[in-house]
Amino acid sequence: MENRTAAEEEFILVGFQIGWKAKILVSVGVSFAYILTLLGNVVILCIVCIQRCLHTPMYFFLCNLSVLDLCFASVTVPKMLQNLLSGDKTITFAGCMAQSYFYFLMGTVEYFLLTSMSYDRYAAICNPLHYPTVMNGRVCAQMVLGCWLGGVLSVLFPTILISRLPYCRSRVINHFFCDSGPLLELSCSDTHIIELMDFLLSSVVILCSLSLTIISYAYIISTILHIPTTTGQRKAFNTCASHLTLFLMSSSISIFMYVVPSQKSMSEIRKIPAVLSSIVNPLLSPFIYTLRNDMVKKVFKETFIRIRGLIKRPESISNSPNQSGKDSESFGDTVWCFLGITTAVNFEDGLEEEECCSFADYLLALKCLSYVFS
Repeated sequence: MENRTAAEEEFILVGFQIGWKAKILVSVGVSFAYILTLLGNVVILCIVCIQRCLHTPMYFFLCNLSVLDLCFASVTVPKMLQNLLSGDKTITFAGCMAQSYFYFLMGTVEYFLLTSMSYDRYAAICNPLHYPTVMNGRVCAQMVLGCWLGGVLSVLFPTILISRLPYCRSRVINHFFCDSGPLLELSCSDTHIIELMDFLLSSVVILCSLSLTIISYAYIISTILHIPTTTGQRKAFNTCASHLTLFLMSSSISIFMYVVPSQKSMSEIRKIPAVLSSIVNPLLSPFIYTLRNDMVKKVFKETFIRIRGLIKRPESISNSPNQSGKDSESFGDTVWCFLGITTAVNFEDGLEEEECCSFADYLLALKCLSYVFS
């Protein structure tokens, strides 16, 4: 059979071999999960960027995690939906190589980042006095940069080797995305070296990240046990348990897919953990790591209360019985708004609370000014 290595080569993604009605149901479910993933992570990015009280190392890492989840889901889900709904299962050679590269890049960087986050939590809980010095802005930026560089370098070389292989056995990839295993099965050349390289890199990344994360959380749990109050212990345990559960689930899926020796008879079964890895994990990540956080929930609540006040207050101004009353009420309302900036932010003590309320209060003041000059 003729070798096909040119850029115009196309592959066929088999995807899920199910009926049309089942495809519609799967498409609806995947679309809903994808939209929730986009909304959840975009909300996290917006709220952290706006609220200065969230400009801390932990939320800096969580923002990078949100970016990774957005990219990770977007690598596979749009093409999967296109295959399910349109029936067009073809993908170009360049598109296939790009999808494979970015899929493994995002996954690798996420493991490095989660390991960095576990160290950040270890430093914050086990060494709180040295935490501002140990995890300053420069160190956090260097850690994130190191995660990205490590991911790029570890994935780039195997992808280049895979892209240079001759594919002469078939054009059909028994998967819903361009995974490395099904791709190597289509090559008519010896792929043992590339398979060994993939196995070693996957083992080092996944197992080392898993080991370091477990060690960090072991020290964290040991420190938590010395917290004098049972309420504080329970709260800390719940947070650590949810984080560790999601990380262990993701690690177990990756170990099953890329560390355990592959068998061709299990190709259909491997699609299920791939769905969990590329769709379910990015969906759960923002809710477990960020949106369950007490500080984030508090910011959401305060912002919602102030936005609701913005909606109600202009209505009361517009319903004034006469023009002079309107002018007087508008002026008084504006004074109230500006006084509110200095009073509302102090309903709880601390600079952190004052910074959290600044954005909504500025909106409130600007809204009232517009009614003074209207």
